[in-house]
Amino acid sequence: MITNFGSCCIDHVYAVPHFVLPGETLPCTQYDIYPGGKGLNQSLALVNGGAEVRHAGKIGKDGRFLKDLLTESGVDTSLLEVIDGPSGHANIQVTPEGENSIVLFGGANRQITVADLERVLSDCSAGDALLIQNEISELPELMKRADAAGQFIVFNAAPITAEVERYPLETISMFIVNEVEGEGLTGETEPAAILTEMEKRFPRAVTVLTLGEAGAWCSGHGTRHHQSATPVDAVDTTAAGDTFTGFFLSAWVDGASPEACLSRACRAAGIAVTRPGAATSIPKREEVDA
Repeated sequence: MITNFGSCCIDHVYAVPHFVLPGETLPCTQYDIYPGGKGLNQSLALVNGGAEVRHAGKIGKDGRFLKDLLTESGVDTSLLEVIDGPSGHANIQVTPEGENSIVLFGGANRQITVADLERVLSDCSAGDALLIQNEISELPELMKRADAAGQFIVFNAAPITAEVERYPLETISMFIVNEVEGEGLTGETEPAAILTEMEKRFPRAVTVLTLGEAGAWCSGHGTRHHQSATPVDAVDTTAAGDTFTGFFLSAWVDGASPEACLSRACRAAGIAVTRPGAATSIPKREEVDA
């Protein structure tokens, strides 16, 4: 069982000819509403990858359809609470090249309390995997308590913020980061240097570094493995990282080798970027294996 204590968001997606410039009023060519949030996306990717998953967190009443989607997809939502106030939401610009720019409002995701941590962790067992991202409140306390409970903590350090450096990162068992997040954690810009610095700072952890078109690396405990990306024509890269994370971790907890985890995750992300939207772009395991 993987517990994903993460965000749920309502994504407002605007198709634009280019990212809006300072002072510019830019008409969009299309507007859509999608389910999203890194937590929700990764729970869907986990269950699509074959894992048994439960999603912990909070949404507003405006986000009930997010809980319905997770439940209908096979995710256990017994730890996902509906509260008063708005759900988290994101305003996403998507260019014709498939690149995205995102403004995020935390909403219910930022209403997590210490009591919520106790409620969720009381249902976890030592050795279970706990997946977290940087989109909910009380993360430092969650890391400390989960480590004390013997959890295998997987941290997708996104979005990277200045506060992350002050988190108890020594508790993390696995980091999943892209180049921007890797630089934020290490100060390095080259992939090899990022991995080397992560190995020095966090010797007990595995680091998974995603590089977009350049594929991904898995490093830790004296080994490194690289996987090339699947060449595709990208339409929307919004959920690429979340898809990768879910498929990588679902394979990892199933006992697959780092090479097999990287291969499946890169193929899944390659499919996701050929489709619009975030949660709606995540493929099924049968598609990936085919």
